[in-house]
Amino acid sequence: MKAHLMHEARDVDMSADLPDNAAVLVDDLGLDTLFGAMSGGDEFLLEVARHGVLSSLTDIEEITYRQHVLRDCLDHAVVVRQMYDIAVEAVLGSNKVYRGVFARSPDSILRWSIEALQLFVGPLGRLRQVADEHAAGFRSQGFRALFAALARELDDEYFRAANDHLSELRFPGGVLLGAQLGQGNKGTGYVLRRSGLRKQSWLSRITGSERSSLTLRISEWDLSQRQALSELRGRGINLAANALAQSSDHILSFFTLLRCELGFYIGCLNLRDRLAAKQEPMCVPVPLPPGGAALSFRGLYELCLSLRTEGRAVGNDVDADGKALVVITGANQGGKSTFLRSIGLAQLLLQCGMFVPAESFSGTVSAGVFTHYRREEDEAMESGKLEEELSRMSEIADWMRPGSIVLFNESFAATNEREGSAIARQIVRALVECGVRIFLVTHLYDLAYGLFADGSTAALFLRAERAAQGRHTFRLIEGEPLPTSYGQDLYDRIFGVVPDPAGAAEA
Repeated sequence: MKAHLMHEARDVDMSADLPDNAAVLVDDLGLDTLFGAMSGGDEFLLEVARHGVLSSLTDIEEITYRQHVLRDCLDHAVVVRQMYDIAVEAVLGSNKVYRGVFARSPDSILRWSIEALQLFVGPLGRLRQVADEHAAGFRSQGFRALFAALARELDDEYFRAANDHLSELRFPGGVLLGAQLGQGNKGTGYVLRRSGLRKQSWLSRITGSERSSLTLRISEWDLSQRQALSELRGRGINLAANALAQSSDHILSFFTLLRCELGFYIGCLNLRDRLAAKQEPMCVPVPLPPGGAALSFRGLYELCLSLRTEGRAVGNDVDADGKALVVITGANQGGKSTFLRSIGLAQLLLQCGMFVPAESFSGTVSAGVFTHYRREEDEAMESGKLEEELSRMSEIADWMRPGSIVLFNESFAATNEREGSAIARQIVRALVECGVRIFLVTHLYDLAYGLFADGSTAALFLRAERAAQGRHTFRLIEGEPLPTSYGQDLYDRIFGVVPDPAGAAEA
């Protein structure tokens, strides 16, 4: 029995390697804030969230399969949390059942397996009860298949048989073995048989009147004989012990995977609750086939910024369908870098089957998301900043494939504008020709205007909106690059507006 709530035909693999640039993505996109909101302080959920978000899906059917499961989770949050708690109870409870380092004997294996299976009976029964009561309300293929398996494999007869077998395997009446004599009259072919002995009455136990004449009694002081008897017993119960151990391991594996897979959706529920409390919009995105350059959204906001602040984040509307290059320019602190992070976050959330922080969102499934951000000065650097930027660019180029997305944030500004623009222009054009989609935030006017002057219909130019008196709206509008970043606005906001002497004289 498999959960298969994350993938239709395979188990989730928490040991699978994350993308080579996972650590960089976490830093540049501020993903620790996202993971913290999903985990709610739970270390296990933190790891599940990290693995689930960074392990992007590239198949649309896999993404939509997970989206349907997520819809069920959002509609039946109480039931899903109840199922998760049952899985956690089973896994943590099994950890308390002692399986010593030297528990190699059939007796020890059998004893551990009985205790483990006895522990699992309760959670399995409650899980079956949840399925009976709530299965009709779930619509996703993942949950319907899981509930059908629970109803099929955990019927009433299963629990009756399980309890009977567990009771019998404790051997209350002793172990009955069958064997044959082999070479040298040594025992061979040991088989555990079901005991047919009746329970003795209290009088028979006192008088011993029903004891077989073939009974051999061993003195409690005869250690060698007792050891021989123990080995004989072990040979007889070995097959039963191994079979029972495999059964307990199978059930533990089911609960372990169910905990992991439901844990991802519990993280989604935790995140939904945080955003709903602020009345932030959320939507199930529309994934579009690879190979295109589709991107359209309404009200897209930077999720992690919203999680870190009390107020609601500002959203943006963009139609970038067919645009392989999006260039973002404009005033300092106008929301350009924030917008860039919102793009990267939304793409990752789309490709792990989650909801997106927007009123609506549709986009092409990418082959990978990469970031190239300007780094602060590092005293440990063994080379110049420009050399370091080019080295990171070379590393990213080795990882990316056609269909990838690269987010550039103030890249190649470590040298003068002319050289930085020339380097960046060559890199941008080469990547676009290779089928890589680019989002570029830059203050290099020579670079931005040069790309604008090319007149490519596959390029979109956005600019941070500047309202009256230099006020920032933190929205992006379409517009050609301007030869200023409005540094005067920043000066006036910090030091106060300085009156123009000429203007004062005229007044």
